[in-house]
Amino acid sequence: MTYCVGMLVNEGLAMIADTRTNAGVDNISSYKKLHVTEVPGERVIAIATAGNLSVTQMALSQVSKGIKMPGSEELETLETAPSLFRAAQICGQALQQVRADISPSPEADALRLNASMLLGGQVKGGQLRLYLIYSLGNFIECGPDTPYMQIGELKYGKPILDRALRPDTPMSEAVKLGLISFDSTIRSNIAVGPPFDMIVIPRDGLHGDQRRIEADDPYFRDLGRRWSEALADAHRAMPPPPWLEEQAPSRPSISVVG
Repeated sequence: MTYCVGMLVNEGLAMIADTRTNAGVDNISSYKKLHVTEVPGERVIAIATAGNLSVTQMALSQVSKGIKMPGSEELETLETAPSLFRAAQICGQALQQVRADISPSPEADALRLNASMLLGGQVKGGQLRLYLIYSLGNFIECGPDTPYMQIGELKYGKPILDRALRPDTPMSEAVKLGLISFDSTIRSNIAVGPPFDMIVIPRDGLHGDQRRIEADDPYFRDLGRRWSEALADAHRAMPPPPWLEEQAPSRPSISVVG
């Protein structure tokens, strides 16, 4: 399994993906799951993948070679897509074709062939966008009401983003929240782990700044430590449930005779 998140705020887009793959607790390895297609000044498109590794590998390979979309005989790639919407359609078609090739039967889901993608970026003349592409090829777009999307082991990092991430969140704060969501996830799920790959795409910049965050990255380790301490301080500062507050035991009255 994996964990990937994309955060679309007013300043731009940040995407982070882990690299852990596993086929059981005794077979854990790393594989890059954040893939970037960039033509500086013309387009930058990032894809993060989760799910069945063979499905996502084959789909990305097909996208690289070119996909024939329904009703067309022309091969289309991320380098030729006229818009990010078209790029999402190309990736969706690739996932759909791979699933059909591997297992055309209705039992495909039972064979754990599910895979999903986050696709984000910008093509010159278009808007900065973020899409979540499902294994059947359909997709949805990120909007201002929920300015982030996740795939993989999303439940551990979701509450942090729900509480704090907004469209007007500065990019530096968005990246911080994304990394905190990763810290929370790796503490609760062995299937997610470093190193993490990250790209930050400024709005209308048409380029991406990429970085790999290792397990011993000083900032990430300090961030996790500070977050744990802040949580501990926060819950200690909150009042206890009133129905569980300790009550001083009542003492029986003693009468003196004499």
